[in-house]
Amino acid sequence: MNHIIQDISDFIFVSDPPVDADIIMVPGGSYPEPAEVAAQLYHEGYAPMILIGGGVSIATSKFPGPKTKTKIYTGDYQTEYEFYLDVLQKNDVPDDAIIGEDQSSFTREAGIYARQLVDEKQISVRSALLVCKAFHARRCLMAYQAAFPQVEFSVIPVTGYDITKENWYQDEEAIGRVMGELRRIGDQFTVADINQFKE
Repeated sequence: MNHIIQDISDFIFVSDPPVDADIIMVPGGSYPEPAEVAAQLYHEGYAPMILIGGGVSIATSKFPGPKTKTKIYTGDYQTEYEFYLDVLQKNDVPDDAIIGEDQSSFTREAGIYARQLVDEKQISVRSALLVCKAFHARRCLMAYQAAFPQVEFSVIPVTGYDITKENWYQDEEAIGRVMGELRRIGDQFTVADINQFKE
């Protein structure tokens, strides 16, 4: 494999083993799998609480509906938050272990609103599991780390769109997704963010 492809793969596809944490965080989306993985981690005792986020798409101003498992998740969801709430409830996560927001429209906002929610509820967070699509991992980590600079994050990737670290460069659509992540990282993060990461 060309080292450029390997460098991109290593940068984008962040992956950590799950460890005990204060909270599990799941950025919004239209695939149920990240919330299902979060529910599994909760039941395995990795964290006592799950924070879900997500309003509507910034591109369409609406929630498009579940992309997979549409026979299981059949609600009339207006937001990503409503969708993930149903996913967690159907996977037996109790309501008192779930918090969330329904205002964010993109990943950077999801981190900001998650921080506001944690501060409002006066929840102490020193460590978190961040559950997201595999090819979205680096941007998610940067967004949430910018919002929670003192928190130790472990990224738990979930395969989405069948795009993995091992195959993304073999398919034109997957290449577009991954390169789009590189572009969005450049668009969404500022000099101030980078300086904060130095601290």
